[in-house]
Amino acid sequence: MLGWELPPHNSGGLGVACYQMSKALAFHGASIDFVVPYVAEHPGINFMNIIPATDVELDAKNLYFGAYENGTPENPEADYGLSGMRAIQKRYGDFVEKLAKNKQIDAIHAHDWLTMEAGVRAKNVSDVPLIVHVHATEFDRSGEQYGNPLVHEIEQQGLMMADRIIAVSHITKDIIVQNYNIPADKIEVVYNAIDLDDLPPHTYDRRTYNYVEDLKSQGYTVFGSITRLTVQKGLAYFVRAAARALEVHEKLAFVLLGTGEQRDELIELAAELGISDRFIFGGFVRGKQWRDAYHLLDGFVMTSVSEPFGLTALEAAHHDTALLISKQSGVGEILQHVKRFDYWDVDLLANQMVEIAQSQEVQHALKQGARDEYANISWGDAASQMIRLYREAALHG
Repeated sequence: MLGWELPPHNSGGLGVACYQMSKALAFHGASIDFVVPYVAEHPGINFMNIIPATDVELDAKNLYFGAYENGTPENPEADYGLSGMRAIQKRYGDFVEKLAKNKQIDAIHAHDWLTMEAGVRAKNVSDVPLIVHVHATEFDRSGEQYGNPLVHEIEQQGLMMADRIIAVSHITKDIIVQNYNIPADKIEVVYNAIDLDDLPPHTYDRRTYNYVEDLKSQGYTVFGSITRLTVQKGLAYFVRAAARALEVHEKLAFVLLGTGEQRDELIELAAELGISDRFIFGGFVRGKQWRDAYHLLDGFVMTSVSEPFGLTALEAAHHDTALLISKQSGVGEILQHVKRFDYWDVDLLANQMVEIAQSQEVQHALKQGARDEYANISWGDAASQMIRLYREAALHG
């Protein structure tokens, strides 16, 4: 298994998905060596071997190694003049190739573009099937822009060389078929889930977000999201919809938790629209603050321009939160009790938020319906699909 992050050293949902998926695969009998590009402790992970591919110590603020301007500090000569993350990827690929040569393996499972090159190299020296797992493409990450041509090239090669491809939704499968010209019968959709063992009963502490709780005590309805503040997530549309909704219904408040390159732009937009006093930016959260944030929200808003899945929507449903999800989000393929809108339709999103704020009946029906639906989604089912896919790839190539 080739991945770029695992909890507690993850920057988003990819690490969580890899962790929970691997746990379910191990429960179904898989023996997993999970290769990461850094050295760090992973407390509580005892169901697989975690192997560091480099001796780079992880900087929690710099998970993607972008600060290294001239190779890596440990061994710049070995990185062939590459900089930043590309240097780490080169060393990662060197390690994975050697590992595949010297270790008996049955399958290579590579996650997203960060590990595709290493996966191809491992396939070439081991002659075992390569399964490429697509959680997001560069078309998703770049939002309404084209994105990085180098990443497109890496994705094209990885998808062509893969024996089988796993897509996290039909939205993602369609992108792979249409934009990379990959045959549809090479791609299998396997939906993400959530592991309830990782979300034990939680006692909500109202003091964590005291200011917002004070607003709620005055009758305010709170909408928000826990996400990366990037163009892919369409958050400027959320801010604009918030302003429209406030024109109709005064007692609304909004919370955005997370970090990313759009943070300052979104803060400035809220100020320009005159809603800074109602739109709160809370930064990156983990652990208790993260769980409390879900409890805080009456409505969870996902305005993604292109969201292959959207694991946070399942987490929000578990915490009894109404869901408002863009039609461009894959999680909408398995959840029906949600409010849907095109990411760009700020008027419809504003109207939906006002409807939820004005009707406890609507809010309750959405919360209960989504909870009932997510309870039927299992990582165990996903693991069974993957093991069958490994075996088919080994038999048929």
